[in-house]
Amino acid sequence: MSRRSTAPSQVLARSVAELPRGTLAQLRSQARRCRACPLWAHATQTVFGEGPADATLMLLGEQPGTQEDLSGRPFVGPAGGLLDRALEEAGLERAELYLTNTVKHFKYEPRGKLRLHKRANAAEQQACRQWLAAEVASLRPRLIVAMGSMAAQALFGAAFKVTRERGKLRHLGDGTTEGLATWHPSAVLRAPGPGRVRLYQELVADLRVAQQRSRALRTLPAASPAA
Repeated sequence: MSRRSTAPSQVLARSVAELPRGTLAQLRSQARRCRACPLWAHATQTVFGEGPADATLMLLGEQPGTQEDLSGRPFVGPAGGLLDRALEEAGLERAELYLTNTVKHFKYEPRGKLRLHKRANAAEQQACRQWLAAEVASLRPRLIVAMGSMAAQALFGAAFKVTRERGKLRHLGDGTTEGLATWHPSAVLRAPGPGRVRLYQELVADLRVAQQRSRALRTLPAASPAA
């Protein structure tokens, strides 16, 4: 089945000034040389997305952590382990998904020998948005699951609240790609006691919604290419 053309500036809440072009492999190579914001200077490497080029479901996180920074792969640290467990419970195969982050470099604050995670600011997120837009344009997913507020706001806009609107399927700006927001696995890990159990159960429930919707979308005809 042919895949549709997706205009990334319509899928994401904000457009990008310039869109890198190429296959996912070419984009990964280009992103290694990105100097659009200062984060590259202290990070070990760019952490680009990974997964099959024909994946219909994209999982979108926020930014790499220390383990991702060292390995160059998304979701390989403690949050990645929790995500793998949740995916299995939801009936999703990680090998069939495309996993990426909104920001591609690790931002941290040195604390002795530790590197403490620090949230990328608005300018850094905007500078990195070109790579997310390029991934969306190349992959053309039918459904994007945004994990965490940074990822959700990249899709749905700055006013979006995961605490209020998670788990709901909605059409993105182009009218054919769908999106859904849920908790970031690291938020689940940070939650104390019973709260962690509840957030994990909600993450699994949201991923089950994505699994069922993704399966249904695969049976639907692809949309006509965008003008």
